[in-house]
Amino acid sequence: MSDRVVVVGGGVAGLATAYRLIRARPDLDLTVLESAPAPGGRLTSVAVGDLELDAGPDSFVARKPWAVDLCRELGLALVEPATSGAYVWTDRGLAAMPPIALGVPAEVDGLVRWRGLSRLGRTRALADLIRKPRPHAEEEALGALLRRRLGDEATELLVAPLLAGLYAGDVDRLGIRSTFPELAGWERDFGGLIRGAKAALRAAKGAGPIFLRPADGVPSLPRALVDAIGPGRVRTGSPVTAVAAEGAGFVLRAGDLEFSARAVVVATPAFTASRFLSDVAPAASGRLTEIPYVSTGVVHLVYADGTADALPQATGFVVPRGKAPMTAATFLSRKWPEPSFGTRAVVRCFVGAVGFEDVLDAPDEDIVSAVCRHLAAALPLPAHPVASAVVRWPRSMPQYEIGHLERVAAIEGSLPPGIFVAGNAYHGVGVADAVRGASDVGERVLAHLAGRREGRDRGMDRTERVR
Repeated sequence: MSDRVVVVGGGVAGLATAYRLIRARPDLDLTVLESAPAPGGRLTSVAVGDLELDAGPDSFVARKPWAVDLCRELGLALVEPATSGAYVWTDRGLAAMPPIALGVPAEVDGLVRWRGLSRLGRTRALADLIRKPRPHAEEEALGALLRRRLGDEATELLVAPLLAGLYAGDVDRLGIRSTFPELAGWERDFGGLIRGAKAALRAAKGAGPIFLRPADGVPSLPRALVDAIGPGRVRTGSPVTAVAAEGAGFVLRAGDLEFSARAVVVATPAFTASRFLSDVAPAASGRLTEIPYVSTGVVHLVYADGTADALPQATGFVVPRGKAPMTAATFLSRKWPEPSFGTRAVVRCFVGAVGFEDVLDAPDEDIVSAVCRHLAAALPLPAHPVASAVVRWPRSMPQYEIGHLERVAAIEGSLPPGIFVAGNAYHGVGVADAVRGASDVGERVLAHLAGRREGRDRGMDRTERVR
């Protein structure tokens, strides 16, 4: 059997893996099978009136350099946000965030003066400065650590809206080791979270913007990857239904077609991977179903001409659980201004998440009405936009609950040689994490192929092979 590789899933993880493999071995027989009509996954766009807006992520975390480096490697120009700072939704209106690092207050004075917390809440949070650290013998929930150090009020109203929002999750169920292990390190190394946040903020000074995006929008990344992978290698409308062992490799069924492969990279959601790996990797298939997912959505709003100044000079705001129908909002026309926006306010609101997925069951017009009503109560915006669109992402966000790292290790350890998994279910939910994971998987695929052809002890550096 030739060294054919089949990548299942044409989202950013699958495309980036295929790209790394082709960069290392341009002659490799490689096919990407994507079930949707177009590749890219959530890195796509939606028409809202006369505008084309990002339907998924609108940027990458620049301080996790992998996605940014990949864009530069592909020749994509990058831009940074036009503004900074953010707000928190409070019962008394939007309150500017105090200086923070990972949502944790980084300055005592800023915390003391922050009007988003009661006096009792601020006092309890400041107790972090004198409380003794607890040894981390076992993993605890992210919320348990935050509540123990900062108290319930600061956790629920300041830190959780940001950190849990990144996972569309619940801080009391997310595991600290798989989400924000830095926080446990701050308690260990600095004796508490506030001192750790202060040190992190000082270390990041002058490090450049937190976020970057391609000048032509995030969807330009998967387009560039498809071009770099090469013509004919990415097949859309090709849902894989089964993977079976065949001699020294595997055979994949996609509709009426079959593809033989020496190595298979499964870059789909974990629950999808579980279905077609049930025969070839039953143990891994069972563990894949243990990764829970939640559904989310994005509400795009374009307001009338002359409304741009209704938005403050900030990137947006986050919302504590249950305080509003949205979990967060981005002031798109402030954060990523475009000439096409003109004088219009353009806003993206995020809905769904753990415990609030039923919001997505409502008709589009009801969702738009609810978020607009709340926006108009907090900002001098009209009651209705001139154009809107709702994009639903069913079961799009994996939940890194306590024990996630052990769960992933068990999945990867029970896969047969030649089968690999990639994507946001395993080692990070962001685009940068997916790109980093793709490079790692690419290295392991190449090592597998080299072992089959050349023996496993050649002393070749796998990082150099992939790059």
